[in-house]
Amino acid sequence: MSNIVIIGSGPAGVSAALYAARAGVQTTVLTKGPGALDRAELIQNYYGFAEPITGAELERRGIEGAKAVGVEFVTTEAVGLTYTDKLTVETLAGDFPADAVILATGASRAAPRIPGLAGLEGHGVSYCATCDAFFYRGRDVAVLGSGEYALHEVQALLPVAHSVTLLTNGAPLTAQFPPEVAVRTEAVEAILGEERVTGVQLKDGGTLEVSGVFVALGVAGSTALARKLGAEVNGSRIVVDDHMQTSLPGLYAAGDCTGGLLQVAKAVYEGAVAGTEAAKALRK
Repeated sequence: MSNIVIIGSGPAGVSAALYAARAGVQTTVLTKGPGALDRAELIQNYYGFAEPITGAELERRGIEGAKAVGVEFVTTEAVGLTYTDKLTVETLAGDFPADAVILATGASRAAPRIPGLAGLEGHGVSYCATCDAFFYRGRDVAVLGSGEYALHEVQALLPVAHSVTLLTNGAPLTAQFPPEVAVRTEAVEAILGEERVTGVQLKDGGTLEVSGVFVALGVAGSTALARKLGAEVNGSRIVVDDHMQTSLPGLYAAGDCTGGLLQVAKAVYEGAVAGTEAAKALRK
């Protein structure tokens, strides 16, 4: 039986799950728990609610509705996305192979404005250790992050790189890293290099000489996961067509991660389109 894996349990992900499950496709939603909607105190501009409703209650009702039509929810953190014979979502709870994947983890509300980071993307700044580790064999590299997502990238780099340094950029560690990984907690002031990365400037005035910087901040959001497979992105926005499909067949995105109006109504619509179109493609 064909299956769809949806990453994210907000309005876009749950809406996609509803439509995919009702179309007869086995549907699994991977969730880290309550998202941005849960933090909304009151929602007063959503269709069908004459009285304000809390974001947490709206989120709860959506999830219960999806469970009622057979959607399976798994609480775990997605840390990677690969494609061999089929798409596979890598999580802390194991791998989830899928015939189609819908990215719906929302949009990152904050990104580090580190000089040199954006300009050196593809020239030493990478968002996928699994994809690019081979190119840094025998070299010194750094991973920017402090949690499980960063640990996943570190583990992909250790067997091939000469050394791996973790840059927390002032954030506390939330995962246990191997002892051979040097940890630098100072703020990162700049990524150095003109044509390619040559190092990292730290706030204490020191310079760390590295050939590559792998970005793995916080959790692996939709845009980071899309980058891992080479799907087209524009800044922090995933580029999709009218069917909510990315530039890669079988990979869809919906909600805040596609840009535009950051509202529940837009997320629900895009989720409905993504779930419907993904299910339709699997029936062909």
